Amino acid sequence: MSRRPFAAVLAANSISIAGSSLTLIGVPWFVLQTTGSAGRAGIVAFCATLPVVVAALVGGPVIDRLGRRRVSAVSDLVCAVSVGAIPLLHYAGLLEFWMLCALMALSGLVHTPGLTARSVLLPSLAAHAGTTVTRAASLYDAVSRGARMIGAAVAGLLIAALGAEAVLLMDAATFAVSALLVSAFLRGVPAAEPQPAAGKPSFTAYRAELAEGWRFMTRSRLLLGITVMVMMTNGLDQGWSSVLLPVHGREDLGGAAAIGLMISLFGGSALLGALLYGVWGERFPRRAVFAGAFLMSGAARYVVAAVTGTPLPLAVTMALAGLGAGVLNPILSTVVFETIPEELRSRVSGVTTAGCELVMPLGGLAAGLLVDVSGVRTALLAFGAVYFLTTLAPVVFPAWRAMDAKPASVVSRTERPLPGSAPAARSPRPSAK
Repeated sequence: MSRRPFAAVLAANSISIAGSSLTLIGVPWFVLQTTGSAGRAGIVAFCATLPVVVAALVGGPVIDRLGRRRVSAVSDLVCAVSVGAIPLLHYAGLLEFWMLCALMALSGLVHTPGLTARSVLLPSLAAHAGTTVTRAASLYDAVSRGARMIGAAVAGLLIAALGAEAVLLMDAATFAVSALLVSAFLRGVPAAEPQPAAGKPSFTAYRAELAEGWRFMTRSRLLLGITVMVMMTNGLDQGWSSVLLPVHGREDLGGAAAIGLMISLFGGSALLGALLYGVWGERFPRRAVFAGAFLMSGAARYVVAAVTGTPLPLAVTMALAGLGAGVLNPILSTVVFETIPEELRSRVSGVTTAGCELVMPLGGLAAGLLVDVSGVRTALLAFGAVYFLTTLAPVVFPAWRAMDAKPASVVSRTERPLPGSAPAARSPRPSAK
């Protein structure tokens, strides 16, 4: 047994996510500073997230064919180039709005396959490290939350001190470091290398592999319910992070530093929530914890931001919301990994990731247009109302009861579908928040 590959993936993912947090704040602020338009910020968010859906939709079989280590490293290197080009072109006076949209689209296209390639390694790396999937998933998510918290805090301070351009250059550097770690420390790990295929590579074989992932997701009522719910909340959260919070921060909270503080409070509390769930979470029913945590972490942020114009109420709300959000991904990861045999994990993860991210491009675009038409407070209340209704799904629909079913084996499991589903392929790792 060796913990080194697991530690390397934790470090690479954390560095990459910390850098992405810089961009999460830096790009919307850069657009608002240079154009003054919430609508244009929404367009950039749309361009950045639409390719994410495309990549997740078709990328699963490609990840298996090329190898998870290689996909992760190449993904980070391309992201480093595309993100780094934005400030360099701006400094040279050559950056046009369409170029910004194109570069963000390129980054979105390659970023998700890299994240998927790392996340689907968790069961194998957990076995390598001698721990359970639940604890590995909790640690993975906790470290990611911590990285997001640090990245957001640094981004807010750097934007205030140096400008958004410096933040984007730092993000490019973090992607390069992540690629180096994965390339160096996952070499020789069987699950990270290209997976054997049943036949020669062809479009027909690729289409069959992709269809296998779709069949499994659509035949599992629980998995389909999870995908639809997270699809909606991810779209709403995209509107929050790319438009609503930046505009609210500019108009009412005092600037980018306050936005960084809010995201850091959310991330720090989410880190604590993930760690607490890793220690005690397996003692409680998953569905009840998941439903309560989602209700706690969702609509309240939007309502408080809409009805108050000072940082303190939102800061308290973000801290409480983060605590609830921290338990979501460990539960989702555990449920999903319990249903996925190793050989189909990448392709089904790609399919469900695509489903979970399907509405994200529209979330940022809708938020930007709604702010321009009706104002930020109306947009916040509208998004909050839809969020609340969405998070009632685990309480209302009976299929979610299957979330509490625990198979006897996880990593070695081969053909047991979720309760209520027909036999088929295997499943993914949707991510909330």
